Amino acid sequence: MATLILVRHGRSTANTAGLLAGWTPGVALDERGAEQAAALPGRLAGVPLAAVVSSPLQRCRETLAPLLAARPELTEHTDDRIGECHYGDWSGRKLSELADEPLMKIVQQHPSAVSFPGGESMRAMQARAVDAVREWDVRIEEEHGGDAVFLMCSHGDIIKSLVADALGMHLDLFQRIHVDPCSVTAIRYTATRPFVFRLGDTGDFGSLIPRASPETPKDPEADGNAVVGGGAGAA
Repeated sequence: MATLILVRHGRSTANTAGLLAGWTPGVALDERGAEQAAALPGRLAGVPLAAVVSSPLQRCRETLAPLLAARPELTEHTDDRIGECHYGDWSGRKLSELADEPLMKIVQQHPSAVSFPGGESMRAMQARAVDAVREWDVRIEEEHGGDAVFLMCSHGDIIKSLVADALGMHLDLFQRIHVDPCSVTAIRYTATRPFVFRLGDTGDFGSLIPRASPETPKDPEADGNAVVGGGAGAA
């Protein structure tokens, strides 16, 4: 069966500003995100890619640009179904402000019940992403064979929901999963079950090092809450 490599986009200007970007236009990679994107071709060196599929949003397209430049034989496809969650009225707002919204407690503890005001439900977000991945998986295998590898560049909440589906986890448990910017997750779908081979792999263990001083910004997950949208990762 084909193998899917899921790449979360590199760190964005919204990540570092603490904003929930959603589908807000003009959200680009920041300097660190550009460095992460530039390193992606080397990290995937030697991995044959049958196809590359991207969320249509700028930060994903910018993440893939160095890889596509290094492999001119590849054509980039886009699929709206792996675009970020439609957060509706929450889009563009500071996460620190959204933390006080009553809905945030539901986002953290019972996401399958959440519909963002003016946006979509988290159930719909997961369903469209799973449909996209499984349709592309069938297409890639039919066109390139069962040993093919293909790559999709998407967003934190989308990737977390795909991993939850692959692991047979209820959506209400998906906040237990964490994927850093430009991390790599690998899933192989088979007729009987998916297998998760990599999860949020950055090759960097800096985020596991204890904070150096009390002045260092608090880890947003220290209180047990997940960062909606995925967060900025390690400095």
